[in-house]
Amino acid sequence: MFSKILIANRGEIALRIIRTCKVMGVKTVAVYSTADEESLHVRFADEAVCIGPPAGRDSYLNIPRILAAAEITGADAIHPGYGFLAENASFSEICHESGIKFIGPSASMIHRMGNKSLAKETVRASDVPTVPGSTGLVSTPEEGMEVLRNIDFPVILKASAGGGGKGMRIVRSLEDFEKQFRMARAEAESAFSNGDLYLEKYIEKPRHVEIQIVGDQHGNIYHLGERDCSIQRRHQKLVEESPSPAVSPELRSRMGEAAIKTAKSIDYEGAGTVEFLLDSKQNFYFMEMNTRIQVEHPVTEEVTGVDLIREQILVAAGEKLPAGGYPLPEGHALECRINAEDPDKDFRPSPGPIVTWHQPSGYGVRVDSHVYQGYTIPPHYDSMIAKLIVHANSRSEAIDRMVQALEEFVIEGVRTTIPFHKKVMQHPKFREGDFDTHFLETFA
Repeated sequence: MFSKILIANRGEIALRIIRTCKVMGVKTVAVYSTADEESLHVRFADEAVCIGPPAGRDSYLNIPRILAAAEITGADAIHPGYGFLAENASFSEICHESGIKFIGPSASMIHRMGNKSLAKETVRASDVPTVPGSTGLVSTPEEGMEVLRNIDFPVILKASAGGGGKGMRIVRSLEDFEKQFRMARAEAESAFSNGDLYLEKYIEKPRHVEIQIVGDQHGNIYHLGERDCSIQRRHQKLVEESPSPAVSPELRSRMGEAAIKTAKSIDYEGAGTVEFLLDSKQNFYFMEMNTRIQVEHPVTEEVTGVDLIREQILVAAGEKLPAGGYPLPEGHALECRINAEDPDKDFRPSPGPIVTWHQPSGYGVRVDSHVYQGYTIPPHYDSMIAKLIVHANSRSEAIDRMVQALEEFVIEGVRTTIPFHKKVMQHPKFREGDFDTHFLETFA
C-alpha cells in the first residue's frame, strides 16, 4: 500500500479522496492555487503545497509543479480525481517515468479511449454495439457526404478530442451539411487544438445510461450496474440516478457485459465508466469511455455499498478485486449537482461569499462538498459547489427524500440551482421516469 498520496485536484473530489485515504491509514498531500488557500481540502490533508496562481494552466494543470510537490513531500502515488489532468495520457506516462504511481489507467489506455474515433474502432472489434457512422475520421465535407450515402438524416458531427458538447453539430439536411461541418471543425480546433471530426447517426430522444466498471492488474473486470444521466443541459449532467428507470434486469446484464468487453479490449485498470445511448426500442450504443472516477460516482456507492475511491487505490496498489465481483444494487439513489449558478439568467455563474450555509442531513442523505459558511466561491473554476445524494428503498421514496433535502438546503449569498432541482423533482414526467436527454428543452 502507498504511504502517501498526492491529490492533484481541488474542491469536493479532493476532500472526498482525503477522507477515504484517512480511513485507509494513508497520508495525503493537497496541492492548491492561491485562490484555494482557504479550501477544506487544504485544511484536512496531512500536508499542503501551493502550486501557483488561480488560473488552472498555472496550477492544477501545471505538471512540473505537481510533480515537484510530490517529490518534496515524498508522495509515492498521485490521485488525479476528475477533470484537470485525470484523463491526460502524458501526465500518466510522466508519473510512471518518475517512479510515482498514477492512480488510474496507463497512458496507452487513456489514449485509446480518449480519442473518440479510435475508441469506436476499438470497441467495434469487440462486438460492442456502436452508433452507425464513419469508420474513422472525416477530413473534409466531401468525405462526410460519402458516409451519408449509408446513413439517413439526422446525423451528428462530433469532435474526436471533444467533450462537454463542444465541436458537436446536428445536421438535418444535405444542404446544411457543409456549413455545419466547417463550424464544428472550427469550434473543435478552438476548444481542443484538434479539428478532427467523425460522423454518426443522430439518435432521437435517447437516454444517457452509463455502466460503472472497475478493473485490476490481474485481468479481473467487474461492473457495478448503471447510472441514468439523461437530465442534462447543453450536454452537462445535472441529475443522476441508479438504477435507471428504463433499464430492466435483462438489459442491465447485456449492457454490463458490453461494458466489460469494452474495458477488456484495452486490459483496463482502475475505475472507469462506459457510456451508452439507449433508444426507445431498448437498443444501446457505445458513446465513449471515461477513464477516471465520475462526478456522479456516489449514486453507485449508495446502492452497492462500495467505496469506489478505495477500490481505485487498492487496484493501483496491485490488490485483486473481490472474487465473484460486487454486490447487486439495492434500493435507489439520486444525485443533484448544486451549482453556484442563476437558473433565471441562463445559469450564469454566481461566485462570491457564502453568507449562510445549512446543509441537509438525516437518514439516507449525503452531501459531498468543500463549501462552508464564510467560504468565498472563486470565479476561476467549475461552478459546482456540492453534490446532494439520497438513498431509499424505491425510486419514489428517493425522489420524496430528495425534495425534503432540497427544502432543507439553505445557501445564501450566491444564487444556486436548488430551486431548479426542486422543479425537476416535482415534474410529473420525471417522477414517472418518462424522460430523455432533451427533457430540459421543454421543461417549464
